[in-house]
Order: sequence, then C-alpha cells, then structure tokens
Amino acid sequence: MSFYICSNCGYGAASWIGRCPGCSQWNTFKRQPDINEKDLPTEKFEMTSFTKIKSFDKKRLVTNVFEFDRVIGGGFIPGEIILLTGEPGVGKSTLLLQILQSLKTLYVSGEESAEQLKDRIDRLGLKEKNLFFTNTREVEAIINGIEQAENKFDVLVIDSIQTVYSSSIEGVPGSINQLKESASRLIDLAKKVNLPIIFIGHITKEGEIAGPKTLEHMVDVVLSFEGEKISHFRILRATKNRFGSTDEIGIFEMTNKGLAEVKNPLAFLDITKEPASGMAIVGTIEGKRPLFFEIQALASPTFLAFPRRIVKGVDYNKILLLLAVIKKYLGLSLDQLDIYINVVGGVNVKSPAADLGIIAALVSSIKNIPIKNKTVFTGEIGLLGEIRKVLFEEKITSEARRLGFQKIYSSKNIKTIRDLKKIILP
Repeated sequence: MSFYICSNCGYGAASWIGRCPGCSQWNTFKRQPDINEKDLPTEKFEMTSFTKIKSFDKKRLVTNVFEFDRVIGGGFIPGEIILLTGEPGVGKSTLLLQILQSLKTLYVSGEESAEQLKDRIDRLGLKEKNLFFTNTREVEAIINGIEQAENKFDVLVIDSIQTVYSSSIEGVPGSINQLKESASRLIDLAKKVNLPIIFIGHITKEGEIAGPKTLEHMVDVVLSFEGEKISHFRILRATKNRFGSTDEIGIFEMTNKGLAEVKNPLAFLDITKEPASGMAIVGTIEGKRPLFFEIQALASPTFLAFPRRIVKGVDYNKILLLLAVIKKYLGLSLDQLDIYINVVGGVNVKSPAADLGIIAALVSSIKNIPIKNKTVFTGEIGLLGEIRKVLFEEKITSEARRLGFQKIYSSKNIKTIRDLKKIILP
C-alpha cells in the first residue's frame, strides 16, 4: 500500500494530493516506501538495570555572567540543549556573544554575516579569540566539522534553528520536517560528544515559539528573553529546565557597551519621583530575590459604549478579575471609565504579589488621591476581596524595610481590600 507525506508539514495521505490540506502548499506530497509488517528491526534492543548505571556528573561549565548562570541553574551541563527565544532585536545574539566570550564557541549563523558579528564584537569590546564563525547551514556538514575538529568546542550556537537544514529531508529550511530532523541530529551530536548546544528560535506574532511544539519537548532548557525594544531593561526567564529551577530570572540593562547585569532590587524604580495619583509600588519575589516595580493606573471618563481596558506589563485577564473585585467590594462604579494599567520599565510582572498594589493604584487614580511616598504593597487578592499571603512574603517585607520603605502593606496588616480606604481615602 502506498503512503504519501507532505515534506513541508508532515501531513499524511493514502494517495497523492496536489495541494496539502495541512499547510496549503502545492506539490509537496512525496511517496514513502511501502510498509512491510515482516520487516526486521534495524536496531538492537538493549536493556540495563539502573543499579549498573553511574550517576550523571553534573559538573557545570560557568560563563561568569551571574545573571545568566543563575537562570540555567549555575552553568552549562555537558550535552545540554538550550532553546533561546525572544522578539527580533531584543538582544539575543548580543547576550550570547557576551556570555560565551570566555568559552571556546562555534557560532553557526544563518542570518548574519561574519562581518556583521565582527562589527558587534568590536563595538561591545568583547574578547574574540575564543569565538569561531561559520555560515554553513547543512546539519550534516556542521556535525562532520565538529567531529573532525582538532580541538573540542565548549559550546555550539545555532542562530537560528529555523535556518539550518538536513540534506536527507526534502523541504525548505524552517519547515516542520526540517526543524524536527535538524534538531534531532544536533541533539544526538550533543549527547554523543557532551557538547552544550544553544538553539536561537524565532517566535510568531502571537509570541509563541515558531515551529512544532515537539521542539520544546526535545530540548532540555527553554529560555525567553523579554523586554520592549524602546526600554533598556531585559529579563531572561526559564520556562523549562531539566537541570534546575524555572523560578529564577536574570535582569539586564541595555547600554552602549552591551548588556549589563542588574543586581539592584530598586532598578525599576525612580526613587526621586514625587507621589502622584494612580502610582503605587509593589514588592514581588522572582526566584529567590525580592524586586520592586512601579505600577501606574489611569482612570478617565469614557465616551464609548464599551469602556477601554488597556493593560501593559501584567496579565489582561488578571486586571479584569481585579476590576470585578473592586466593583463588588469597594462599590466603585467603573462602567463609565476607561482603565489603563502599565508597569514602568517595559517589563512583565507575573507574580500575584502585585495584585494589592494594582488595586491601590486604581483606587488612587479613581479618587485622584496620591499614595504617600515610601509606601509598598504586596499581596494576592482573592475573589472574595481578601488579601492572601504570598510566597516569601516575609522576605519581601524585610527587604523593603532595609531599603527604607516606611509603610509596608501586606496580608499581615490588611485583611480585605476594604481596608484600603483607610490607607488611600481621607
């Protein structure tokens, strides 16, 4: 029985079809060899007891960039596969060039020329003796070159995984089949020679990683490099990490000399700013360290039948939930108001510890009453209007006191959002 598979998306059919129903491409169906149930396996089956298997040596290869090492768990594991994603222009290549300048690295570039990368290295003042470049995009050639190299590389960078291809698979680079096969062969290489490999991945306009979801399952670590291009702050997060925690974040600041590590928990705040209506400071925990952010809220009369709800830096659905809680338990009318919420600094805050500060900023804007200076909020809001204790709340409040905040509001001294009236309203 004949079987046909689309070389672009992998869609299968019992007969040849001119246009693929899966990806709408023309003339992509290729006939596959007939399946014979009596065919013998080509690989020998082997089984080993775990009592005879030695534990994996977790000696890590550090980059000496603490903010990066913190996120991946302390350094590279031999044979580790890392997928790094982010918006175009956010600084992914700059980050890698900086963290890998002290390690012998082969940089496979399918998007930038050697001259472009050399210009960036010179502009950033990086060490270049450990960095090697190739624009070879065929996976088989890359693997052969690494295996035949006289000196072993510490790290291999593929920029980007969507641009490399395997000569054994039909289809253009970036197609689903090419991505799967190319990634699979490079992963086999990594495990065989204990070589850490970093894939740089594209993202779609919806913010998702381009390509099949299988790619995220195949790698060991998935990193997301976030930040607005108009902002100078960047945040590195791990959404998957087989060798460490996914709770840690790395914070960088884009400067004329590249990315600088940010270790100050008040980096996102302008401590000289005077109090203003609609402004509140929230304390959150990211990984193991407290960070403080400025939340700005603006409530203005609307002329629309359906008021605007524009949110930047926090989850949109979370804001809708908090607006419902405000309306229910504070009795504030929001139906005639446009609501705008923003986290200053162009970063995203995902911790529920910001809930109390968001409501405080909204109430402050609605009533046009500034919150006193050196005041910080931390706490999660429940649907019943109660203030819930957040993870590491004591650590957040302790750090806030050390940094000079005079008023700290959390689940210890506020039980429901009705208590906000005593703080904000006269």
